[in-house]
Amino acid sequence: MANYYAIAAVSATLQGLLADARPQPEFSAAQIELLQASDFQKPKPIEEGVSIFLYRVAVSAAQRSFSAGLDLHGHRRPPQLPVDLSYLVTLWGKTAGKQQRLLGWLMRTLEDLPTLNAEVLNHYGGPEHVFGDDETVTLIHDPLSLQDLSNLWDILKPNTHISVAYLARMVYLESALESVEGEPVQTREFQYAKGSR
Repeated sequence: MANYYAIAAVSATLQGLLADARPQPEFSAAQIELLQASDFQKPKPIEEGVSIFLYRVAVSAAQRSFSAGLDLHGHRRPPQLPVDLSYLVTLWGKTAGKQQRLLGWLMRTLEDLPTLNAEVLNHYGGPEHVFGDDETVTLIHDPLSLQDLSNLWDILKPNTHISVAYLARMVYLESALESVEGEPVQTREFQYAKGSR
């Protein structure tokens, strides 16, 4: 099951998939970069291409499982922590036309990849095997309100470019703690004592 590398692995998977899907030769020189907020303060973080900015991580609003479950050895596991990852994907280009062509390609490419399976996640998110064979991450378009987008752009000034938001849903983080289990109960003993008055 996914450990604490899972968040970084999902980001690396988005970067790797987009880099491999760049149409040739038009976008062969397009950069696909993971950025953090401070990178947007630089004069020109990317000349031409796509930036992926993880701007919010939240415990998933979907129903959480509080039952522990069992690992491969039959030991009880602590509950998983499901998180949703919010990304702002920004297009960078020398002209408005180039940015918009990048946008069309980006949205079509991500629409074709709504579910990221463990094989893809482990391929790009390595070098460690992070996700279990049955794990998947769902990627959906997550439209921002004008107010939310304006608030984000205030943080990212002076480099506000055309952007689109996506949500990676239900990334499960496994606990590194080992559950402590007592020995199975063999017998029950009841004692009754009559109190004195």
